[in-house]
Amino acid sequence: MLVATGVAVVGMMGSAPLQGPGKPAQEPAQTGGAVSAPRKPGGFVPGQSRAAEDPVQVAHGKTLYDVNCRACHGPDLRGGDMGGPNLLRSPVALADKSGESIVPIIHGSRAKNGMPPIGISDPDAQAVAAYVRSMVGMIGVQGMPPSQQEVPRESVLVGNAMEGKAFFSVKCASCHSPTGDLQGIGSRITDVRLLQTTWVAGEERKGRRDPSTAPKPKVTVSLPSGGTDTGELIHIDDFLVTFKQADGSIRSYRRDGDNPKVMISDPMEAHRAMLGEYTDKSIHDVTAYLETLK
Repeated sequence: MLVATGVAVVGMMGSAPLQGPGKPAQEPAQTGGAVSAPRKPGGFVPGQSRAAEDPVQVAHGKTLYDVNCRACHGPDLRGGDMGGPNLLRSPVALADKSGESIVPIIHGSRAKNGMPPIGISDPDAQAVAAYVRSMVGMIGVQGMPPSQQEVPRESVLVGNAMEGKAFFSVKCASCHSPTGDLQGIGSRITDVRLLQTTWVAGEERKGRRDPSTAPKPKVTVSLPSGGTDTGELIHIDDFLVTFKQADGSIRSYRRDGDNPKVMISDPMEAHRAMLGEYTDKSIHDVTAYLETLK
């Protein structure tokens, strides 16, 4: 029970509360009927504070993010066309302090959950984690993306096209041709960032990632009779190989060591092997070269 003592008791929906004897509290400034509160950068959790990141490491991490992560997680970390989750709401990103949560995922700890490992070194993974933390640290209020003024959009078309052509001739020309499968790619993909992501990934995708359209490894099983059986690989381990034949039927063979002999041809193997050889410069150079193929 409330007892009046010379000061009126004010309900939650009544007038402004009192600060001291007879003095109304100062109300927040209002704009268009909405209360305008000062932004408190620091993360999804109100009042959360974060240590400043090394700007050189963050800049390096942003470059790596744009190449390896942007297509899935989006330019502002809120999710991209290939279906990656919103990192600004990710408990992992919000909790990470020094890469202990993000780096293992980059290296493949969640491969079974649909997040494939990214072929970058541990220092590079730490740089990506630092960039993610820096973006999370610029969140103003719950659900609001970082300010676009704080994160200017930079062009990735900064490489040397001639050096990119030389790199392409040595590393890529055995499988791809500027007058064949890549003819006109600079006209087909006018968004240079998407062009860069596309050639690094090794395939063109439209819309969200669709596992059914990704290139499938082919398997050839040598039979005891001397013939072979082939199809699209579904599963292989030390004891079993399973694949889909051209007519859609599923076949499985038990394995005992190298018996029967199994040969696998993966169209994406060369691209995965190249991930460890790319540098920031070579990626930008090749992108500049491919952009000229109109």
